[in-house]
Amino acid sequence: MPVPAGGAYACAVSDEGPTDQTAQAASEPTLDEELLLWLGDEPPGVRAADAERVREIAAEFARGFDALAQIGPAVSVFGSARTPREHPDYALVREVTACLGRGGYAIITGGGPGLMEAANRGARDAGATSVGCNIELPREQALNEYLDIGLRFGHFFARKVMFVRYASAFVIAPGGFGTLDELFESLTLIQTATIRHFPVILIGGEWDGLLAWLRERALADGRIASGDLDLLRIAGDPDEVREIVDAARVHQRAQARGQARRTAGL
Repeated sequence: MPVPAGGAYACAVSDEGPTDQTAQAASEPTLDEELLLWLGDEPPGVRAADAERVREIAAEFARGFDALAQIGPAVSVFGSARTPREHPDYALVREVTACLGRGGYAIITGGGPGLMEAANRGARDAGATSVGCNIELPREQALNEYLDIGLRFGHFFARKVMFVRYASAFVIAPGGFGTLDELFESLTLIQTATIRHFPVILIGGEWDGLLAWLRERALADGRIASGDLDLLRIAGDPDEVREIVDAARVHQRAQARGQARRTAGL
């Protein structure tokens, strides 16, 4: 069943963020906005309150972990909140996530409209678990109607952990700053061996310019290695996406079996 608006964690936002500066200024500050205010003129009592924030942040992580602990293997999908339903990318994302859902994967998105909605809708088409991890921003949007689990986060960094912690792969569709942020953060985590056997799969037809810039600038100037570009996979259809995710899942399970893991009570 869809998560009702106004429910326990129900709140959705655009992955592109608000654009109306006046609306931002007039609204109550979000947790992240207040946390990142410049502290140069703040009294010591304001800085001392950061210890209380640690407890709030820990509670936010705990709520997310508790809600998602039982979802099984999942794929996080990112893309523009501003893409209309009639756009070809919407249909493509819906088809890709339906294919992944039929393969036994839950789908995790930012929970908002556009391509996030398309991904959650594809999960619903396949009867797979559909998850949305939203972020509190000054300008909020309606939760899409295709979620089984909706979580609201006050801190970007807690939300980002959920996208990675419970996923086997990232699927990146065309999007704006929010989508690109997730793309490059995932590549950084892989490049630093923080996560392994974790494919980053590009779908849609808008990546040639970005890949050319990476080759002609970042790679040519020695800022990245040639193998770093191999971390990006380009898939042309839903079946190819699922094949990549399935193959990576085999390696992930083998790695997990050979690695010590912390369990409850330790």
